[in-house]
Amino acid sequence: MMMGKQLYEGKAKKVFATDDPELLIVSYKDDATAFNGLKRGTIRGKGVINNQMSNLLMQYLEKGGVPTHFVKELNERETLVKKVSIVPLEVIIRNISAGSFAKHYGVEEGIVFDAPTIEFSYKNDALGDPLLNAYHALALKLATKEEIETIKQYAFRTNELLKAFWAECGVTLVDFKLEFGRLSDGTIVLADEISPDTCRLWDSKTGEKLDKDRFRRDLGGVEDAYQEIMRRLREHL
Repeated sequence: MMMGKQLYEGKAKKVFATDDPELLIVSYKDDATAFNGLKRGTIRGKGVINNQMSNLLMQYLEKGGVPTHFVKELNERETLVKKVSIVPLEVIIRNISAGSFAKHYGVEEGIVFDAPTIEFSYKNDALGDPLLNAYHALALKLATKEEIETIKQYAFRTNELLKAFWAECGVTLVDFKLEFGRLSDGTIVLADEISPDTCRLWDSKTGEKLDKDRFRRDLGGVEDAYQEIMRRLREHL
């Protein structure tokens, strides 16, 4: 598969064309950002871990009934994926209060919810990714009613699968962000990545943070946390 011209560069990834119009190559970077790009840095080896973790977990989710954009891992940093047009909704599933939820609603971190919550953000950096509901998404024509229902169904199914998987690894899945895309025929699939950049993952016994919060909050040991979470994943997949 020939890598063509670069189509896009985001905070954590670059996307390249291929000789097949329906396929793209995603290349993962070690760059780290937080707070909509206000904080920047580098997490050594992050790109390799995020690429490989996303690919392993997407294959796991496919087996559990969640379609994804994954096609094939090309090397430790690059993956072949189906070309999608991203639905401009960030989908956040929360099992425990943390991060912006705790801040916005004035509650402490660590409250376990009776049932998972779902929230949507408008994927728009210039506006700061504001929260919105399904009615706003319809009004802004970001997605159809059917697409929103499909996205919700896949998001909750992803939570069920990942929560159970991480529990086997001695890890609590606190919350995570997903993005979905449309294939050329309109089919909705899970896209983007599943990694310590997009998930809050706490050690089940100690509560130690094994994710990007170590970078966001200057807790130190960021590379070690990413390597530890990858080690546990490989032991169980």
